[in-house]
Amino acid sequence: MKIGFIGLGNVGGKLAHSLLRNKFELTVRDLDENLTKDFKNKGAKIANSPKELAQQVDLIITCLPSPKICAEVMEGNEGVIAGISKNKIWLEMSTTDEVEVKRLGTRVQELGGEALDCPVSGGCHRAETGNISIFAGGERSSFEKILPVLKVLGRNILHTGALGSASVLKVLTNYLATANLVTLCEALTTAKMAGMDLSTTYEAIRISSGNSFVHETESQVILNGSRDINFTMDLVLKDISLFQSIAERAGVPLEVSPLLIDIFKDGEQRYGSREWSSNIIRRLEDACETQILASGFPEQMTDDEPEVSGEEVVVQ
Repeated sequence: MKIGFIGLGNVGGKLAHSLLRNKFELTVRDLDENLTKDFKNKGAKIANSPKELAQQVDLIITCLPSPKICAEVMEGNEGVIAGISKNKIWLEMSTTDEVEVKRLGTRVQELGGEALDCPVSGGCHRAETGNISIFAGGERSSFEKILPVLKVLGRNILHTGALGSASVLKVLTNYLATANLVTLCEALTTAKMAGMDLSTTYEAIRISSGNSFVHETESQVILNGSRDINFTMDLVLKDISLFQSIAERAGVPLEVSPLLIDIFKDGEQRYGSREWSSNIIRRLEDACETQILASGFPEQMTDDEPEVSGEEVVVQ
């Protein structure tokens, strides 16, 4: 299967490298020529436009920062849809709006193609090693066609149902991670102001009912001071706003979600949209005139688990 990959950013670049590492024939496209040059040097082909890429491959993967950018890549004059023909498969791996992925998917299907939304979850460090989790929404027959590719890109693969279902679940899980991040920032700052040792505090949370994936990753780069989790405030704000929109369409009167949106809007205004999301703790550091730091924690997260072939998670 010939694969095309559009979007070589923090997540997309790592996923695309997994395909190269596992000897897939790969064509890539990104506006950053430095990124595409790196892939070319490693054996990938370079497409001059999304349309050209779509014409040359069997499976088109997009991994882009926002629904707006994805629509431009898909529907522009030289966009992916202009290169879609019968039996080609579009795989949307961006974190996006379910309504938008359904709209674009319908356009692909009208041209004889197939469409799935397959966002990933688990952090950039796991995307790099092929150990990330993948949600996949779309027809079961389409899912089975690309399952061998998904098993290279990720470790746990869950078929979530119809097109768009994976995007709903992805923003839901990102919302939960954001809520956890904000409460961890409050807990760590409170511990510091109450005179607790922060290394001891980290371990207490880790071995307790308060532990979580977010604590074992983001708390470490917070305490290191780098705050480098490879994810930025504008992306968090996009994701939790998408979750809020889903709730509003469903008539759910959320209380915590609007507060999280306000917190990250304030963080974005204070520190910039491209500031690392973990640095939302600076709002509390500034308010308390302190720093939440401890020695012995890593600057960045790495995945030391061996790369293994992924498998489908079967819902009982």
